[in-house]
Amino acid sequence: MRAVDKGTSLVKSGVKRLLGRAGFDIVRSTNNLEGVDDFIPFEATMRAARAAGLSVGDHIDEVMNGTPGATQSTIDELSALGVFAADPKSVLEIGPGSGRYLEKTLKECSPGRYEIYETAAPWAGYLVETFGVVAQPTAGCSLAPTPDGSIDLVQAHKVFNTVTFLCAARYFFEMARVTRPGGRIVFDVMTETCLDPAAVRTWATEGGAGHGSYPAAMPRQACVDLFASLGCSLQAGFLAPMGVASTEVLVFTKGA
Repeated sequence: MRAVDKGTSLVKSGVKRLLGRAGFDIVRSTNNLEGVDDFIPFEATMRAARAAGLSVGDHIDEVMNGTPGATQSTIDELSALGVFAADPKSVLEIGPGSGRYLEKTLKECSPGRYEIYETAAPWAGYLVETFGVVAQPTAGCSLAPTPDGSIDLVQAHKVFNTVTFLCAARYFFEMARVTRPGGRIVFDVMTETCLDPAAVRTWATEGGAGHGSYPAAMPRQACVDLFASLGCSLQAGFLAPMGVASTEVLVFTKGA
């Protein structure tokens, strides 16, 4: 192997190890606009999960990310906040990746329609075949195929701390648009709540060099104010593990 090839291989290997600890699903995108271009390989992950006797989502939590129960703990928090109590009839998820949050959401409620916006074709196809969801065409910043006010629950997990500020902001406008009055909007971002000096030091010294837009910070108040201007009020926020630190899950309700 040439020296340059060997060096490139080592860098890629290091990046994969770093992203494997990130707590989110990085998948090969067919329309990668935001710089996060590493992936959880479809076939290898499926084989490893089967060999371990785990669901794909639990395998990613327990083995790949080293955070057993992390996805379930987030779902449990959302359940305690009443997010699933109204039995949403329509759900939309941005960037479901391997479907680890999708799978557990479907154990909490039984929507008649579950839309996904996922740029990684192998995973999107798997989710459609396995869970009967509707894969919408996506440009990576818009929910254009979904009509205004048509969704009861809009969610995105471990997505907006991996993309640029403007990409996240454009999705925020779209999430408010498609949510019906009384519906819920759930997503996580790396707010200042997650970035005390100790956490910043940990990211800087133990989190590796980062990768493209990851990890991306987002001012909490900017989220709250923007959604308030769109008729959505903050119901709650709580921390969830991500990589070497944490991310904050925010729950909004859209007003009538």
